[in-house]
Amino acid sequence: MTYTEKLQAIRSQMLESHIDAYIIPSSDPHISEYMPEHYKAIPFVSGFTGSAGTLVITQDFAGLWTDFRYFEQATEQLEGSGVELVKMQVQAAPEYITWLTSRLTKGTVVAADERLVSVLLGELLVQMLAAKGIGFADQDFLSPIWENRPELPQQKAYLIDPEHTGQTVAAKLAAVRAALLGQGADQHLVSSLDDLAWLFNIRGGDVAYNPVVLGFALISQDHAKLFIAEGKLSDTDKESLLKSGVEVLPYEEIGDALQNIPEHQTILIDPKRNCFAFTKALPVSVKIIRATNPSTNLKAIKNETELANTRKAMLLDGVAVVKFMKWLYEQVGVATVDELSAAAELHRLRAEQEGFSGDSFNTISAYAAHGALPHYGPTEESNVEIKPEGLFLIDSGGQYLYGTTDITRTLPMGNNTEEEAIDYTLVLKGMIEGCRLRFPKGTYGYQIDAVTRRPLWEHGLNYGHGTGHGVGYFLNVHEGPQVFNPSPNPVAIEPGMITSIEPGVYRPGKHGIRIENLVNTVVDISNEFNQFYAFECLTIAPISTRIVKKELLEEVQVAWLNRYNKMVFDKLSPLLSADEREWLKEETKAI
Repeated sequence: MTYTEKLQAIRSQMLESHIDAYIIPSSDPHISEYMPEHYKAIPFVSGFTGSAGTLVITQDFAGLWTDFRYFEQATEQLEGSGVELVKMQVQAAPEYITWLTSRLTKGTVVAADERLVSVLLGELLVQMLAAKGIGFADQDFLSPIWENRPELPQQKAYLIDPEHTGQTVAAKLAAVRAALLGQGADQHLVSSLDDLAWLFNIRGGDVAYNPVVLGFALISQDHAKLFIAEGKLSDTDKESLLKSGVEVLPYEEIGDALQNIPEHQTILIDPKRNCFAFTKALPVSVKIIRATNPSTNLKAIKNETELANTRKAMLLDGVAVVKFMKWLYEQVGVATVDELSAAAELHRLRAEQEGFSGDSFNTISAYAAHGALPHYGPTEESNVEIKPEGLFLIDSGGQYLYGTTDITRTLPMGNNTEEEAIDYTLVLKGMIEGCRLRFPKGTYGYQIDAVTRRPLWEHGLNYGHGTGHGVGYFLNVHEGPQVFNPSPNPVAIEPGMITSIEPGVYRPGKHGIRIENLVNTVVDISNEFNQFYAFECLTIAPISTRIVKKELLEEVQVAWLNRYNKMVFDKLSPLLSADEREWLKEETKAI
């Protein structure tokens, strides 16, 4: 079926079911950012492959709501599909609901598959639509038309030991149960895959780039049930979990388990990380406590084992990045190097490192104008050669048994313009300001975001994405609950949180610049005013100074840059060959 035929097939079902608008979120029953192929409904219906978007279909309109990161990608991929791009004004805001309420009349009905809608979104939809006299229904119009739909992944899952995690399953369950007691909850439902992986020290390969396994968990004070597909775990791993008080049950039995929760009990459900359909499965007398998963907050604070192992992963990753940068500068202009071959070489060099298990996301290998697309991923059709001029942006990361990495470097390839040099220096200035910040206990991410943006704001520049995201431990490269962006996220930044700092500047048709380090929050000083925190830079890779305009930097920023690059040389040089050390010494020399 063509995309237009798929739209028509959905509209035919809508007519038969008396549905006036149909919503397709980019989601799955685990409310994941990254999903297995089985749940990639928006690419199936429209051809759009970005990781964020919502498709809304009526009888006379089909629109994809997505944010600025994907405008150019969506414009290209939606051509001829019958779906129009609707440019969102605010990232992650459900603006399509307002659009629906302004166009539908009283008595009409909107539908969505409630397994793909979070509790938070489902309740918001019902509330906003009801205020206009519009109904909401649970419908799946995709399964009947999705021929040869990919099966749910069958990859094996496995347990990792406390030597790598720093904490046993039993200890993690005890911490969660203590939190449940504090909330007055008898039961707790976990659907988010990273929480599940952390809680049970389990990893898998069900989702590209994220070492997670599809599953659910139901936890009470005296029992824990883990619902995953049969055959995923070995008998040895199941026995190990059983010794920790965890019963392993088939994936599809979660619905029955929810229906059989004793009457009048209370269940803690994270409204952002569980699907709306599950609230309908509960007995009517069961009270829902809506709160963040205790595991989400617990895993955000990395323990000493996790931090020590992450530092090891950063060393290994830094070796690969240095080898890559040296290779790139030596090959461009001599041999043909393009965006795809550059990404492949970086992957190859990471794969040589101990404990490497795969990339942590699809590498953004973007030359010249492609760098202006923040989430660009090269394809055979878009791939271009990297030339000895302009800017090359590479945003990449690795999954290691010792941790997760995420690094962006923008590399000046030669013959750079004054505008490129100024933009590069201002982005670097913002990144340095974020990394060198000292801040009082109780500071929130939006405050750190503003400090990082200030050097760019002073020159009338800005960027549309957040300044930073949390990073997991051999888990998802995007991990909450902390985030550095302009939204008033009520999560204070605490010691042990690993977060990215990645300001940027993007000039469509010209270039994009982003420089990113991962940082760990540490205790700095305590005095009569407060306890103050600072950042430990975890990323160990040179920051190019080839086009830095030193006059735009303050003395403290120059000093920070020189110290950072010296640290990179000191830590990585023992792990490199003689010619690699010589190259790195030149690349990290003080300015």
